[in-house]
Amino acid sequence: MTRLDQPTGGVILVTGIMAAGKSTVAQALAERLPRSVHLRGDLFRRMIVNGRAEMGFPLSAEAERQLTLRYQLAATTAAAYCRAGFTVVYQDIIIGRGLTAVLSFYRALPLSLVVLCPNAETVAAREAARSKTGYGDLAVADFDRVLRTETPRLGLWVDSSDLNVEQTVDAILAHLPAARIDPAIG
Repeated sequence: MTRLDQPTGGVILVTGIMAAGKSTVAQALAERLPRSVHLRGDLFRRMIVNGRAEMGFPLSAEAERQLTLRYQLAATTAAAYCRAGFTVVYQDIIIGRGLTAVLSFYRALPLSLVVLCPNAETVAAREAARSKTGYGDLAVADFDRVLRTETPRLGLWVDSSDLNVEQTVDAILAHLPAARIDPAIG
């Protein structure tokens, strides 16, 4: 069902840790909005052919520079789509104290923030069940701790531990006004 009462021309940023369901939820959300784009942040990382830094934990200085570039490129791309009248569902891993800086890239745009925060046990089970692996030797618990203790409590936080994709999208759409970010933040 398409929600025609949803505004176009803004950004809905969907974030969370790896295996939180960002890609699947962002795609399903974009499919339910008129004139929408699903912008995948990792696309910008994968475009780097030579010299790509690994996104480990903690991040190296070069990885931090490349991550900032990725976020800036995504904001520029989102703004272009918004100017053309599209709602952009931008999905990426933006957690910790850096979230506020990334939100500042969107000051000129209507912005909503959705943080998918299923519990660590659910994330670990989802990671084990998927074909791609994001964690490798890294611990889900480390990323979950950064999400829950270091990430500013802004926007709409959705615990999707017991929700399927459709229920998660329903929850986001039902509470989208609570996800709105004040342009003064950042």
